[in-house]
Amino acid sequence: MERASEEVQPVMDEFAFRPSHVAPPGGMAGWAAPDPARLSARLDELLPVRVLARQGDWAQVLCSNGWTTWVDGRLLVVLPQPPPEAGGDPAPGTDPRAALAEAEAAVARYRALLDALASGGLDEAAFREQTRGLRVGLVLDGPRLWVFDPVRDGWSYGEGLQSQPYAAAPAPADPSAPSAPSAAAPTRAGGP
Repeated sequence: MERASEEVQPVMDEFAFRPSHVAPPGGMAGWAAPDPARLSARLDELLPVRVLARQGDWAQVLCSNGWTTWVDGRLLVVLPQPPPEAGGDPAPGTDPRAALAEAEAAVARYRALLDALASGGLDEAAFREQTRGLRVGLVLDGPRLWVFDPVRDGWSYGEGLQSQPYAAAPAPADPSAPSAPSAAAPTRAGGP
């Protein structure tokens, strides 16, 4: 990557850097400021970055090589993050196999409904109705597992036979329900 600007860049401990995102495949443009007229550098594809600040669709990122630059934050690819370290002894974890079985059943049900839609045994309205409320989430990264538990309505994180609650996930809004007017909705993809 080219040097983003002549300003002094922070010294970074390479072992303390924890990326929150990566640049998209194909790389992306970087700017010295959140101003399209101040193009300064190109980030390599899949370059690890940490989002430092946001201004609308702009994101200021710290790159793994220590440089900071502004990018189109909508293009960043979010990385899954392990839960933060907590002080004290952890509470006993739960066996993730039950949540995995729920995820497998949800995927199997979705696949069966998708097959019925493809074969003409189900129309689009019936497909939407029968999949409403069906939720599943799963990320496997080597020994690490993030799985959505629909019984607890939240995510769990773990390695091996122990998992812990990770994040609460509110139920998605019913798309057929009328929505209340809201303030300007964020247009960015992903979060820091």
